[in-house]
Amino acid sequence: MNKLEFIQSKIYKWEDLSRTIAIWKFKDRKIVFTNGCFDILHKGHVTYLAEAAELGDNLIVGLNSDESVKKLHKGPGRPIQDQDSRALILASLHHVSAVILFDEETPAELIKRVQPDVLVKGGDWKPEQIVGYDTVKANGGEVVSIDFVPGYSTTSIEQKIKSGGN
Repeated sequence: MNKLEFIQSKIYKWEDLSRTIAIWKFKDRKIVFTNGCFDILHKGHVTYLAEAAELGDNLIVGLNSDESVKKLHKGPGRPIQDQDSRALILASLHHVSAVILFDEETPAELIKRVQPDVLVKGGDWKPEQIVGYDTVKANGGEVVSIDFVPGYSTTSIEQKIKSGGN
């Protein structure tokens, strides 16, 4: 398997991911789950994902599909990058074990299926406000809010590009 095939193998359909999760759980691996649009991957995202990965053995990233991003009303022209590009970029990060797309506005159903040991979101969320909090806590897991890297957001990068870099 070449490197690109290896990266692509980390992008899952649910049926395949459920088998992989079963293997990880059998091996007593601690599964961490986070989600987002990750439209333009930047320093804030990379730092956040690295910190999330430190909380367990396998990091699963639920990625909002193009349809899901549009439902979230992120703004005209969003997503900027299509879901296949965003998934490939995320999967290329060595600390990301799996990427799975979801079409819903929230990853609630996906979290119920994954049953992660740790659920992670960015610092603008209090743990008890995070979608999936009840599911994860009911199964003895933990919910963690990771601080943002100040000054980095897809929206601010998009605005800087539109203004000619000023």
